[in-house]
Amino acid sequence: MNTIELIEALEELVKEKRIDREIIFTALESALVSAYKKNYGTAQNVKVNVNRDTGEIHVYAQKEVVEEVYDNLLEISLEDARKISLKYNIGDIVDVEVTPKDFGRVAAQTAKQSVIQKIREAEREIIYKEFIEKENDLITGVVQKKEKQNVLVDIGRTETLLAPNEQMPNEEYNHGDILKLYVVEVKKTPKGPNIVISRTHPGLIKRLFELEVPEIFEGIVEIKSIAREAGSRTKIAVHSKDENVDPTGACVGPKGIRVQNIVNELKGEKIDIVKWSKDPSEFIANAISPAKVISVEVNEDEKSAKVIVPDYQLSLAIGKEGQNARLAAKLTGWKIDIKSQSQAQSEMENNMQGDETE
Repeated sequence: MNTIELIEALEELVKEKRIDREIIFTALESALVSAYKKNYGTAQNVKVNVNRDTGEIHVYAQKEVVEEVYDNLLEISLEDARKISLKYNIGDIVDVEVTPKDFGRVAAQTAKQSVIQKIREAEREIIYKEFIEKENDLITGVVQKKEKQNVLVDIGRTETLLAPNEQMPNEEYNHGDILKLYVVEVKKTPKGPNIVISRTHPGLIKRLFELEVPEIFEGIVEIKSIAREAGSRTKIAVHSKDENVDPTGACVGPKGIRVQNIVNELKGEKIDIVKWSKDPSEFIANAISPAKVISVEVNEDEKSAKVIVPDYQLSLAIGKEGQNARLAAKLTGWKIDIKSQSQAQSEMENNMQGDETE
């Protein structure tokens, strides 16, 4: 490989990898310094310059201008320095060209390995910078293949694994599937950035609603809290800063299209959109939906609530395997005890009888 071919090869790499060309040339010059010292066994202070346009390579020994020379490798007399240029004075550093005749061959051998290494480092840094900006945000990925329980996903400049605990239980992952993913964390490692992606994180719900609902993106409607059991059901509490805008209606969208788009993305996961309220009783009653609530009795000190529902609504309020009650408690941050109207009446009568006995 001659110097022109070397430059052409480097330029192609710069274009293909979208890496700053100066990073590549600086890495090459640094590698050539090491190659020169290794091949020519010198203790000189040397620097290498690669012409960015022609590919010409020049090696210079850097020598200090002194009154009396004791080490020819490191020093040069003022008289000899001024033969090169009259500008030099004692203490200055002079670049003396020492380029060997066959150094182009050494350069070609050295270039490949050093440049490949630097490209890898530069790519890792570019990928890290790109994805650290997307931490806690939404990205799109394409499923490549399943590796044991992990799913390999192409996310643009790189690939990463969707771990088992970040996969939705009701979802199959096939080659070519396009997924919306939440970037949980981006960390630097010796092998490059470790990008943790998720389909189960509540943040995925938040970002999907921001994507689908202009009022949320614009800050008119605010997501106050999210409770999610991925793949099954999510409750989301919303509040409008504009009294003329219905927060639940904005999230549902015309004919339910907005929330349906999110449900489709989540492969049928049910989503309950409830209205947030600063009044705990009202917020808890809303959170129990779709069940109707007769009354809510709150205990501020214990942050617990007793909720009374019609008898025929009890199973709906509690939900299958207690899911509705569990998600409502998580959404509100309150302990919730749900009773049917007849249960509450029976308890009250028992308490009254107990008082009379005493």
